[in-house]
Amino acid sequence: MRDVLVLGGTQYFGMKLVQRLIDNGDRVTIATRGNNLDPFGNLIDRLVMDRMNKDSMINAFSNEKWDLIYDQSCLSAKEALDTTEILRGKAKRYIFTSTQAVYDYGTQHKEENFDPANYTYKVKERQDYAGYEGYQEAKRASEAILYDSEIFESVLVRVPIVISEDDYTNRLKFHVDKVLQNKPIGITNPNARYSFILADEAADFLFRIGMSKFTGPINPGCDTDISLNELVGLIGEMTGNKPIIITDLTKENASPFSLPGSWSINTDKVKQLGYHFTPLEEALTKLINYYME
Repeated sequence: MRDVLVLGGTQYFGMKLVQRLIDNGDRVTIATRGNNLDPFGNLIDRLVMDRMNKDSMINAFSNEKWDLIYDQSCLSAKEALDTTEILRGKAKRYIFTSTQAVYDYGTQHKEENFDPANYTYKVKERQDYAGYEGYQEAKRASEAILYDSEIFESVLVRVPIVISEDDYTNRLKFHVDKVLQNKPIGITNPNARYSFILADEAADFLFRIGMSKFTGPINPGCDTDISLNELVGLIGEMTGNKPIIITDLTKENASPFSLPGSWSINTDKVKQLGYHFTPLEEALTKLINYYME
């Protein structure tokens, strides 16, 4: 039986990861601010701490050790620095849920397209980052700190856009609803391309990579990308309604996927390691049908 610490684990695919760890027979502890209820009852242990309060982490993690740490909640360089310092000697292996957003805008990024070892970061608090650029900077800095710390055997999991039937953000559902209602969708760059992963498969991958000896950055996800124009076109084909795309964005019509450029990943490395994911069109078709119903 492994002792596993999950920083976060009470939302979305983090909860799915915790369930997989429980099903595997691991002894699981989640560490959160205690604001969100979880469904695990007495199957897990809980620690209350605030990533933005170093003393609260020191108190929560004192006299504790684990075999493996999953970090689902780090959103600043300061949090990454504090965490590596406080958890020094308390675990060897550290799985960090990062993002494809560490890459510059572009398509089919390979892992070496962002090297955390050569990234110069500023130590900032969570509130000091703003927008997508701030999110990118925070995740890049966190990767750099974990990668260079030499404290852990770290894995940097660069997750693309996560989709599922139970996606609380409703980002894909937004597009299906607009097409069904014959309402315009605001997209500044319809040809921008993005990568996706199913939530269940994101959780499965995190679980499985934690069982491996792999270290370093890795891109999990469906093996192709798709443009917003192609995505909305697929919804149109399936609904029988012609999508209306406009470039003037408002609060009501703006696509949640409308960004200044493309963000997509190359998944050759993860496939070479033996991991496989649902083909993107199959995943999208299933979800669009679900939202249509």
